[in-house]
Amino acid sequence: MKRFFLLTAAIMAMAAQAKVRLPHLVCDNMVLQQQTDARLWGWAKSGSEVKVMTSWNNAVVSVKTGKDGKWLAKVRTPKASYAPLTITFDDGDGAVTINNVVSGEVWVCAGQSNMEMPVKGFWGCPVKDYNQVVIDARNHKGVRSVKIPSIMRMEPQEDAECAWRECSPQTVSEFSATGYFFARTMHQALDIPIGIIEANKGGTRVESWLTKENLQKYTQEPVDSAGIVAFKPDQDYLRGLLWGNGTFNPILNYTVKGILFYQGCSNVGDPGNQYSERLKLLVEQWRRQFALGDIPFYFVEIAPYHYDDVQGTQGALLREQQQRAAQMIPNSSLVCTNDLVYPYETTQIHPAQKQQVGERLAYTALNRDYGFEQVLYKSSTYKDMTIKGDAIYIHLQDNYHADAPYEQIVGFEIAGDDRVFHPAKAQHFWQPGGGYWDEAIIVSSPEVKKPVAVRYCFRNFQLGNVTNAANLPLFPFRTDNW
Repeated sequence: MKRFFLLTAAIMAMAAQAKVRLPHLVCDNMVLQQQTDARLWGWAKSGSEVKVMTSWNNAVVSVKTGKDGKWLAKVRTPKASYAPLTITFDDGDGAVTINNVVSGEVWVCAGQSNMEMPVKGFWGCPVKDYNQVVIDARNHKGVRSVKIPSIMRMEPQEDAECAWRECSPQTVSEFSATGYFFARTMHQALDIPIGIIEANKGGTRVESWLTKENLQKYTQEPVDSAGIVAFKPDQDYLRGLLWGNGTFNPILNYTVKGILFYQGCSNVGDPGNQYSERLKLLVEQWRRQFALGDIPFYFVEIAPYHYDDVQGTQGALLREQQQRAAQMIPNSSLVCTNDLVYPYETTQIHPAQKQQVGERLAYTALNRDYGFEQVLYKSSTYKDMTIKGDAIYIHLQDNYHADAPYEQIVGFEIAGDDRVFHPAKAQHFWQPGGGYWDEAIIVSSPEVKKPVAVRYCFRNFQLGNVTNAANLPLFPFRTDNW
């Protein structure tokens, strides 16, 4: 009798094992991009028919596998809702069903360690208000996340061991902090499920995510294993190609709304316009690979950091490149973070204030993609200047007609023909004219009698305090090209 039961159990187990196989990303708890033709994919016996059945409309989508056993189906997803859905896949040799699926908004969280940094922080790198975030997580069960393992591969990978997780006080500490604060704000505003796909790796350069073809065509980076190792012998996280193949490629079939990107520190020191050109190349690559059109690309300015010299400008030059990239890349926007470090964080590459980073990304998405026109998301940027006597009048754009603080403005430097910058006094200037008030910031220094150039927070680590009506910081800038 015992043998009979064991044999019966074995037969039942074999019968329950479907030939159809799903990628780990297509699993219980997943978030589908709402009201779109979402892609679902996997593997089955070559030449077989796979039927995909959805609970929300009882529709059946049938697809044939290729010679390699691969299949891909598109299903029309419903309007966002917390109602649990199921999807069944059947190739005739048994069926597999995934449960507790929801329809909502899905965003990718890409980049290096400041995107990877979890809510619980890194060793020696805390996230501000961690305990309160954990306690509050119970109010955001509609937020879900999946973390793609950070692995290197010479060849593009089609699958990665991962699982979707629901937000709770027990799970939120492992979510990307920047990604979670983005999703939490989106959840508060939209009251629908929000999914984030975390595909990132600390320390990586922009080249780490480029394909072999792009690296060969546009860079001097090696693409063979021996060359890659020799190029970065003791710093595997800086290697090109490998991280994109192992960590990003597995998500490219997924249907998403847009991409959030926080990266750049490892490219500090790149010559000329190299970073902005290669970031543009990466965005073009990802959009082509996702095949979803010019999906939104919202990225984050690298925060102030000493880079071995607080007064140096290598970090400032990279930020300048990020601003340039924002002008070059269609449907993109850059979030300013110059105010999101504490004065004592000069040597902290992972600043603690991640909440505002995620919130500012969310403000951007809410305004640009979800109809929240009254949510102000732009930081002020330099527009032009006028020299009058021993002072320079700076005009800004996207300040929403408010430059703050009213007094004690800091962060400006001014220089004459000798190209030596001195700390500057800055004050507001208003003058009626042309039906509106002419707004400017007057910058001067007793050390500079004939000024020719102004800089604002254009150093590796320099904190200013100019904000606009949205309480968002002024982007660092320079008026010279020295």
